[in-house]
Amino acid sequence: MVSGNNNAKIRLEDIIKHVEGQRFPPVDKWNPEFCGDIDMRIARDGTWFYMGTPIGRKRMVKLFSTVLRKDSDGKTYLVTPVEKIGITVEDAHFIATQVEIVEDDGQQLLKFTTNVGDEVIADGDHPITVVVDDDTKEPRPYIRVRGRLDALISRNVFYELVDHAEVVKDDGKARLAIASAGAVFSLGELEDGDA
Repeated sequence: MVSGNNNAKIRLEDIIKHVEGQRFPPVDKWNPEFCGDIDMRIARDGTWFYMGTPIGRKRMVKLFSTVLRKDSDGKTYLVTPVEKIGITVEDAHFIATQVEIVEDDGQQLLKFTTNVGDEVIADGDHPITVVVDDDTKEPRPYIRVRGRLDALISRNVFYELVDHAEVVKDDGKARLAIASAGAVFSLGELEDGDA
């Protein structure tokens, strides 16, 4: 859901303080022993499974999501001060299900909300990237949430971003781009007839 209400007295500083005020355990500072892998998986659609069964308790999923860490080895772990357990992630760690577009003094912010309630503002530290599937040519857009954890931007949210994007031409090629917090992100190249 994209919403922009220029009449509301929403201040960028207030939004940034709210998003930065989210508290997460310091999993990046913990260095426990690796305890092995468990049969837990985050499916492509964001559903969490344990031993092949979906985890239906949202509070439990939310709790697990706060202790996720993706290490430089490319694997994702549940991390506590005393244990590190490997899990499987089919695509992204989260799904970005909403975006709010706010403008203030000519600067635009894109504030995303994930399926587990995390909020993140797209900026230089939380970039939007788009990967194009080699076979289907379909775009798969992501936003960095925290650490090395990404959220797949849901299709409807991506289409709303495209609606707000501008055409930019570089080196004779046209692409869609959108700005947030002073950074500009490419949403993909346009075919010759689309520009």
